[in-house]
Amino acid sequence: MGPVPPSPNAEESAISRLVLWNIDLTLLDAGQVMRAAYAEAFEKVTGEPLVYLTSSAGRTDSEMFFEFCARNYVDVEPDTAVLGEFLASLEESFGNRADELLSRGRVMPGAAASLAAVASLPDTVQTVVSGSTRVNATAKLVAFGLDTHLNLAIGGYGSVNYPKSSLIQSIRLHAAGEGGRAYTEAETVFVTDSAPDVRAAVIGGATPVAVLNGSTTEGQLRDAGARIVLPDLTDPRAVMTAVHQATAG
Repeated sequence: MGPVPPSPNAEESAISRLVLWNIDLTLLDAGQVMRAAYAEAFEKVTGEPLVYLTSSAGRTDSEMFFEFCARNYVDVEPDTAVLGEFLASLEESFGNRADELLSRGRVMPGAAASLAAVASLPDTVQTVVSGSTRVNATAKLVAFGLDTHLNLAIGGYGSVNYPKSSLIQSIRLHAAGEGGRAYTEAETVFVTDSAPDVRAAVIGGATPVAVLNGSTTEGQLRDAGARIVLPDLTDPRAVMTAVHQATAG
């Protein structure tokens, strides 16, 4: 890749941005490894095999655990204790498969270059909103070298039992730190490939920038609320321009 293209215009320095990225199928694909970890952790905690999976699009690991229980007819108390056991077991199972990430997973085309391009915009902070726990989300990004331009300390993760819309809102309100002003809805962008995430962005107060990386169609993404839809991340300038447009009022 050549030099990162310049900012779209000279007024960029007056704009403050918070750019949130979904991880799975937006920046990378670690689905095979993740599914194996889900199955192992679920059986360890419940004593029952994980036969029926559920879509992870737009869901956190906390939400998915109880859906797994319902779909597999496993009767568990919906409390924080059993959820904590599952998440801890999931981190252990996924961690034990860390060496499989590069062989069984992949970076989505253009992801690294697009992160670098967006990072070149002045006054721009990038982080993630992930359904995975903080430990697993970080492991995925580090394995593929995608953590360089991301402030993972302020991200939102599936370690807590909140929907993604709440995670987005929380990051927007608190990313600037104690004493800092909250990022407005007009300053916040969520880049994702799924329709549920687009709806979460609308609810949580972020402008969705959708990417056609997965099976979701452009029509489905637009129906969910996406005004900007990119074919993929292979054109860093287009990604940077989309983020600029989404925060330019």
